[in-house]
Amino acid sequence: MNDTTTRHHKSTPGAKASFNTALSDVVQGFLAITHNSVALLGTVLAVGLITLAARHDLRSDAEQHLLGWLQQRQVAAAPVVAFEPEPEAVQRVTAVQPTQLPKQQANVAFWLSRKYRVAPEPLGVLVAEAFEVGEKARMDPTLILAVMAVESRFNPFAQSPVGAQGLMQVLTRVHTEKYEDFGGQLAAFDPVSNLRVGAQVLQDCIKRAGSIEGGLRLYVGAVTTDGSGYINKVMAEHLRIQSVALGKPMPTRFPSYRTIPVVAPADTETLPTPDATELEAAEAAPVAETVEPLLLASS
Repeated sequence: MNDTTTRHHKSTPGAKASFNTALSDVVQGFLAITHNSVALLGTVLAVGLITLAARHDLRSDAEQHLLGWLQQRQVAAAPVVAFEPEPEAVQRVTAVQPTQLPKQQANVAFWLSRKYRVAPEPLGVLVAEAFEVGEKARMDPTLILAVMAVESRFNPFAQSPVGAQGLMQVLTRVHTEKYEDFGGQLAAFDPVSNLRVGAQVLQDCIKRAGSIEGGLRLYVGAVTTDGSGYINKVMAEHLRIQSVALGKPMPTRFPSYRTIPVVAPADTETLPTPDATELEAAEAAPVAETVEPLLLASS
């Protein structure tokens, strides 16, 4: 009994020493591995930074990936945006189903939608308004639509370098008073208001010039040329839209128009009425099909 107890007490220090040695080896190994891993990571980072500094394309790709990752994290962490229900919001929309329009207007709306890649619903409103304004002003509605197409391609927010704005590209600063009935100058970006003001300006120009072609020259403000390029473009589109409305084959040849150029800047608000000689010289010289006034129809 005593011998066994003595041997047990003698073996205990040896076991502890072995355990301590093993634990020390493990710790030393872990430290060595950690040290080597940190050194390896530092080496990899250094090589990566040198590579990115030398390769602009790689650096740019890395920045894009990092930015995308950060944006994804930001979006994921952002709260969900909730808006108050607003059933009356549809009342602000300037749109109508073209199928609810008379046949002529529906044909024009769908054709313009395909050609100019604009949704047919808002175009339906513009077509219907052009027909209504044209009837009141005794102007062919397809002429109004043709001017709109050439001027802005039906972009209600278009603006030219000289300040012409909206669908009909009306010079807002010149025709400020015409927008007063619509609430002010910002109405230039309301499609229907711009159409009405533009049609009024176009009507004034035609009356002053005595012909559609001369009126288009005044409308575009041609002062150094005869404006024939613009006139021919509008009249060709006028004939196309008119053919669609009447269900006729699409024309392949178009009239050619020429007008007298002016030599001084002209303001459509103050232009004098041309005399009889100028009007005769400004008459169009059609070489093919001619544009006949569109017969307005309600069905």
